[in-house]
Amino acid sequence: MNPTSANPGRKETAIIIGAGPAGLTAAYELLNRTDILPVVLEKSTYMGGLSRTVEYKGNRIDIGGHRFFSKSDRVMDWWLQHMPLENENAAGQTIGYQNHKRPIPINAPIGQAEKNGHRVMLLRERKSRIYFLRKFFDYPIQLSANLLRNLGIIRVVRIGCSYMWTAMFPPKRIENLEQFYISRFGRELYRTFFKSYTEKVWGVPCEKISAEWGAQRVKGLSISKTIAHVLKKALTRAKDVRQKNTETSLIEQFMYPKFGPGQLWEIVAEKVKAMGGEIYTDFAVEAIKTDGHRVVAVDARDGNGDRWEFRGEYFFSTMPVKELTNALEADVPQNVREISNGLQYRDFITVGLLVNRLVVKDKDAPAGLIKDNWIYIQEPEVAAGRLQIFNNWSPYMVRDPNTVWIGVEYFCYESDGLWSKSDSETAGLAARELEQIGIIQQSDVLDSTVIRVPKTYPAYFGAYERFEEVRSYLDSFENLFLVGRNGMHKYNNQDHSMLTAMTAVDNIRTGRTDKSNIWAVNTEMEYHEEKAEDAAEPRAA
Repeated sequence: MNPTSANPGRKETAIIIGAGPAGLTAAYELLNRTDILPVVLEKSTYMGGLSRTVEYKGNRIDIGGHRFFSKSDRVMDWWLQHMPLENENAAGQTIGYQNHKRPIPINAPIGQAEKNGHRVMLLRERKSRIYFLRKFFDYPIQLSANLLRNLGIIRVVRIGCSYMWTAMFPPKRIENLEQFYISRFGRELYRTFFKSYTEKVWGVPCEKISAEWGAQRVKGLSISKTIAHVLKKALTRAKDVRQKNTETSLIEQFMYPKFGPGQLWEIVAEKVKAMGGEIYTDFAVEAIKTDGHRVVAVDARDGNGDRWEFRGEYFFSTMPVKELTNALEADVPQNVREISNGLQYRDFITVGLLVNRLVVKDKDAPAGLIKDNWIYIQEPEVAAGRLQIFNNWSPYMVRDPNTVWIGVEYFCYESDGLWSKSDSETAGLAARELEQIGIIQQSDVLDSTVIRVPKTYPAYFGAYERFEEVRSYLDSFENLFLVGRNGMHKYNNQDHSMLTAMTAVDNIRTGRTDKSNIWAVNTEMEYHEEKAEDAAEPRAA
């Protein structure tokens, strides 16, 4: 079967695989800035990919937690174009989590809530800490009285001496993540706060992970910049939500859709369809047809088992590189297939727990609640890696404000026993572990749900060291654009994924065939920010 598109104003067609941030951004940009018709094929039935919002009995889950903050003005303006701040007069002010009240019930689906006029961003205070030794530590780690009390003077002195030693005698080579962390923070601080958590996330030793991951995720963060930020914060108050001169890990506030990140992507998808674009859900891409150095069509199977062919002039892929390579109906070189099939991914489980209260306390937080958006669980005796507190992302994420809605996050592989546990077993594990480390009492658990997300984190080990060979081959298809996190096997944030799509559209508009600027996103951000705007123009809402 072959669907037909009746849109006489569009001369060419772009097939977009995936309706996550990169795919939907590409679709909107094409409609708004070109005469190309976007046709989006989404494997699931929801919009937003990893940035979707999951609703469970009126409570909403943000998978992984998505701060709407970017160093890119282009992305910040794009977000606000679709969802303005709730109170534009507060654009330069920090709004505390305790200041937001729910004016309407939120047990309605997201779509219905939007009809009530709630398509706006909240401005949120950022708070995250590390939970270690049954105590809270500021994140990023700060040389403070709190650190001294929690670790003790001897360990703090060791950390300081270790850092000074590294500053005077930096590592000669930085080839793996362990060396990267030590070069930034010293060996003692690395062992105390980075090593065990990172290995819990990735399931392999830090010395087996490429330093590229640290360079991409930590970027300019260091002890010196953390100290400078603390001093600046003590002297001034942040006025600009963009925080252009602040390292991403140190930002004080961020924007957030009232009903979670999926709300924004549902709005964008709605606009794409209103502007003439096409979105097909429950369509799994099975084959990608080529002719020489061009892609000519993709075959996808719908939920009923029917096979469809989609032909076009341009193709955007956000599907995992391994799956894309295997779907290519081309004479793929043996080395490319081997490397692609050797790429690894870390999978992700979120356990939503609805509880009466938390056992841990903050002095100035409401009873039974603490201030954090998320907490890094450093305790080595439990498998849980991170804890989201959705009340503090947005009060609209919680049906009953007298309860606490949390997400307990686990990192694993699909081959692990944890992945195959039943929902009740997994929820029980999460409740037991949080009681074990003093976060909750199991008797306070009211309800639970479990969400499994495969291929959440592209891994920077294994066959990844030869990924350039795969990238070079796939980029040789002149009308194929790899964008997004899994599409590029690159640990992009949401804004980076969007920028890769925007840059790909820029290239189509300008006729640029070199795709290096797409791959430069999140590696040379300042350079990219300057160049990306060259092709920008006013964009309609």
